[in-house]
Amino acid sequence: MLESSFVMLCLVIAAALAFDYINGFHDTANAIATCVSTRALSIKAAIFMAATLNFAGAMVSTKVASTIGKGIVDGANITQMVVLAGILGAIIWDLVTWYYGLPSSSSHAIIGGIMGSVFAHAGLAALKLDGLKIIVLALVLSPILGTLIGFLFMLAIYWTFRNSAPGGLNKVFRHLQVASAAFMAFSHGMADAQKSMGVITLALVSYGFLKTFSVPWEVMVACATAMALGTAGGGWRIIKTVGRDFVKLQPVHGFCVETASAGVIMGAAAFGMPTSTTHVITSTILGVGLSKRITAVNWKVAQRIVIAWVLTIPASALVSYLTYQVLSPILGK
Repeated sequence: MLESSFVMLCLVIAAALAFDYINGFHDTANAIATCVSTRALSIKAAIFMAATLNFAGAMVSTKVASTIGKGIVDGANITQMVVLAGILGAIIWDLVTWYYGLPSSSSHAIIGGIMGSVFAHAGLAALKLDGLKIIVLALVLSPILGTLIGFLFMLAIYWTFRNSAPGGLNKVFRHLQVASAAFMAFSHGMADAQKSMGVITLALVSYGFLKTFSVPWEVMVACATAMALGTAGGGWRIIKTVGRDFVKLQPVHGFCVETASAGVIMGAAAFGMPTSTTHVITSTILGVGLSKRITAVNWKVAQRIVIAWVLTIPASALVSYLTYQVLSPILGK
């Protein structure tokens, strides 16, 4: 008969891979919404490209995984139940926002989820507040940076091609946008798959399978595969919100959005800082829209997006806190 701690470890790994899969279809829009909305690629071609490059990006680095696994909580206060409840809280919030078509952050959800379950298990003192400050600061600053870079990059393109005919310009950028979407898909895999890698590795350390926090290659492959499969599943509700309802985009705008967003995300990932690909790309779309005119932005959609951003960490923390309270008497702490 299998020991209960091993069963819990298996549940944690399964839940983490499910989170990665959901992250894939929840965040499909990040890489391909603008590409689809400008008709630079068909939906099928865009999804195939995004899934392939999500996998490739996920295999490049583990710096963000280390930040997630070591920067939120003291390892002495981690149990399999804590990790499981944290992941489930993130999954539930992701599914709620996916259902309503809101591009909320899976990064925020997993961080909020772990915070809530740790708090339920050991109280506020178990959280690494210094580490959390750095993580939250990166998550807050990256959308601001995305808006600013998107705005300035779009202005630079306007100035550079100010004497070009709009029709010919869009034809050129429709081809360039395929490359920029590929860049964005790669950066999405590099940033987001690592969050589940960090969580699974944290669970392996807690179980005693690993002595120190170091992401095994098997975990990298499993998380990369789960995200790629999720991306292939697609997220049509969020693609519509980001790519069509928020700001009406032409190929030149899509190229600017994807290139600027990928630059911000990969720059942060190189330093091990977890960013939200959803936040970065939607804020970059905002910056590009503002470069056209204020009325180019659908402010009602923007308001819904901001509300989802603000709610994600506390909401996923609350859900995981309640999940821990419900499951711990059944599965043990």
